[in-house]
Amino acid sequence: MGYYSDTHRVTHYPDVLAENAANEVTLFKNTGDTAKGFMAMHKDAVADGAIDSKTKELMALAVSIAIRCEGCITSHTDSAIKKGATEQEIIETIKVGMMMSGGPGMIYGSKAIAAAEQFFGKHLA
Repeated sequence: MGYYSDTHRVTHYPDVLAENAANEVTLFKNTGDTAKGFMAMHKDAVADGAIDSKTKELMALAVSIAIRCEGCITSHTDSAIKKGATEQEIIETIKVGMMMSGGPGMIYGSKAIAAAEQFFGKHLA
């Protein structure tokens, strides 16, 4: 199975991303304007401005770790990398998320490392 050995049970974050997207289609069909409003807010919040979009995605990744949202970690890791985040920027962002959430940040920081490794397609330093 691609990057990771089949002998280890590892979350495959590209599949999680695809599953979340599929689930959102159903959610949006059933929640109408509420979902549209959230997506409009999301689009505006991460748009380039005084702070560039990549940095905003990194900020969202740190918050995702702190609030323990695995789906958010998956999405914001992918988005940050697509917007040009480097391995080191991802690692430093994970450190901030861990610092802001204490012990649980260690668990969710490790999920963010695994997601980043899968989206980069290699182990991080």
